[in-house]
Amino acid sequence: MTPRRSPPGENRLLLAMPYHQLIGKAADAGFGVWSLWDPRAPEADLLPEVAEASRELLHAGFADPAGLRSLVARTARRHGIGTVLHCGGGPSLLPVAEEAWRLGLSPNPPDVFRRLGSAGEPDAPGPRLTVQTLTVDGCHQVVGTAAHRVSGPPGRTLTGYLCPAPLPDRQEAAVGALVRRVLHTSGYRFGPAHTEVALTPDGPRVVRCRPRFGPDRIPLLIQVATGFDCEAALFGALLGDLPQARPAHQYAEIGFFRLPEGRLLTFAGTEDIAVTPWVRGARFPYAVHDLVPPATDPRSRRAYVVVEGGSPESTGERLRQARADLVTDIRPEAETRENRETHEQHP
Repeated sequence: MTPRRSPPGENRLLLAMPYHQLIGKAADAGFGVWSLWDPRAPEADLLPEVAEASRELLHAGFADPAGLRSLVARTARRHGIGTVLHCGGGPSLLPVAEEAWRLGLSPNPPDVFRRLGSAGEPDAPGPRLTVQTLTVDGCHQVVGTAAHRVSGPPGRTLTGYLCPAPLPDRQEAAVGALVRRVLHTSGYRFGPAHTEVALTPDGPRVVRCRPRFGPDRIPLLIQVATGFDCEAALFGALLGDLPQARPAHQYAEIGFFRLPEGRLLTFAGTEDIAVTPWVRGARFPYAVHDLVPPATDPRSRRAYVVVEGGSPESTGERLRQARADLVTDIRPEAETRENRETHEQHP
């Protein structure tokens, strides 16, 4: 089944768990977007941005499959939805996929997601890659491969990604073939997928495969490295345009600001980072007095900078400069509370 094409001016999507940048790309392509989220999800603090970008933000309990299916069906009928896509994961994926397939509004049978969910070897050893693909009519196109950057032991915390991953041609071909084989075996027909791959001593192994765009602004990283906007290409494909990925013409690297956990008292340097010529994107989502989460919390990766360069060494050095330009005063919450109580007792 191919995605349903609505008449001009009537292209309407129901997106489950979309982020606001993706909704903006859909709107630019001429789609009206109804968004579906659980307000109790960990990402709920981002929902005001999602609501602003959407025609309507619908709230649902992702732990209630029957209620979720009913909401999908009502929304599709009421607003003339042409296609339903799930942009995230978790317990809402299968109920949404099953109802969308029943209504004829999904290009992928639900069993596809069950097979993808069981694919992979989570404990496979070796350096990690993220492979972003875009599938149209069962043809799987690799649009970018990024190497994971991690801190040293003992934590080995993810600190960023480098695109393209600096791989020998033979290894790059083997990784791409492996990912396409997993997607083909699953029966995946349409949409993005990000596949984590481990480079084990015995060759590449799939760690996990998820039918959505990669997290942590990986699509932006691919766009900086190659000039190809895979998010916009998804909505072009819904309108019948075949995506044409491009080879990388430079390196792009995203680095997360490695901040200590605690209460943010002051910060400086964000304006200097934003106007640096080789910076292609940056975000510092905190205000004074906000709590900064620990580095192990995925929310900590919302503070980042994206740089371009002619080599991995160049992007690595530019990231070090950008991180050094950001100056923060963050106090452990216990220490901040103790200082506040002391001040109240001795004004």
